[in-house]
Amino acid sequence: MTRNATAFSEAEYQRRLKRTRAAMSEQGIDVLFVEDPSNMAWLTGYDGWSFYVHQGVILTQEGEPFWWGRNMDANGARRTAWLSDDSLRPYGDEYVQSTARHPMQHLAVLLADLGFERARIGVEMENYYFSAKAYTTLLDCLPQAQIVDATALVNWQRAVKSEEELNFMRRAARIAEKMIDGAIERAEPGLHKNELVAEIYRDALRGVGEDWGDYPAIVPMCPSGADASAPHLTWDGNTLKTGECTFFELAGVYRRYHTPFSRTVFLGTPPDDMKRAEAALVEGLEAGLDVARAGNRACDIANALAKPLESAGIERGARCGYPIGLSYPPDWGERTISLRAEDETVLEPGMTFHFMPGLWTPTWGLEITEPILIRESGPAEAFCNRPRQMFVKP
Repeated sequence: MTRNATAFSEAEYQRRLKRTRAAMSEQGIDVLFVEDPSNMAWLTGYDGWSFYVHQGVILTQEGEPFWWGRNMDANGARRTAWLSDDSLRPYGDEYVQSTARHPMQHLAVLLADLGFERARIGVEMENYYFSAKAYTTLLDCLPQAQIVDATALVNWQRAVKSEEELNFMRRAARIAEKMIDGAIERAEPGLHKNELVAEIYRDALRGVGEDWGDYPAIVPMCPSGADASAPHLTWDGNTLKTGECTFFELAGVYRRYHTPFSRTVFLGTPPDDMKRAEAALVEGLEAGLDVARAGNRACDIANALAKPLESAGIERGARCGYPIGLSYPPDWGERTISLRAEDETVLEPGMTFHFMPGLWTPTWGLEITEPILIRESGPAEAFCNRPRQMFVKP
């Protein structure tokens, strides 16, 4: 093996391959092509900012997976993946951003050479990185193959984390705490938002002790005032103002493992409706954590959150959480389970979620969230340890 950036054991990677191959067998898939960089990294350790071009991992039922990507990124695979040189199958730069040819033509030839010209090939159709052009090109180049949808096949195998993975997430949680602490401490009227975010990034990347910080899959969300009515605004050059709240939705990241965490700061005296919403939100958060137990369902968490909110006259129709772990831009969720009323997925020990019950009204937004672990017994473990409240700075 070459150097492995994630430093997982060989046994850990073999566990992942075994789970994925079993899922492939259940779906009758002969060969799986994975283009999601999170799934590529989970299976092989490959880690590079190369997902703007076509790349992927080819997994069969035997032997090592194959890394496939741009030739200039092959050395990155040698440096970060556990694969042997014979398992690296790069394509030349003539395929990159070309109108005359497409990388999937190269992939099709490779799959045929490996004996899968007439196979049942699984691809991640609903994926940020697998384009419509990629799909149609594969269809044209492999007319005798059966190309089927394997969206989230690997993602579901990632749902239950190993102890090695949980170790990384706990390290990321310490970084997340440092980021939130710094944001709350620095927030004051007159401070430019971009200057505050610069310090957040400083805390994020410096990490904690020997645990260095990695880049997040999502940039810091930190809108203020009426902008906080929108959950996915980032920052600008305006200043923080008295009489406004700012929520900080951040993630500590250690070796690509994310632990998202949110808290809200109000500068001045918060209005009564926001204080009532805070009380209901915290009550619902505590109730959701209590039912987040192995054997219960994802919907049980959402329903427990909803009761105190509804009693306070607050309607919240959006989902309130999602699985977390290893991620690349543009999303730190795993895109499988949703904490919402209609999701009856049974919770298992080792599952990890961002329990994310944010509230967004026409004039303000409030986020108090917890990254959690489903334990063998008892309620969920919160990865972070900070007061569940809106922080008020007079």
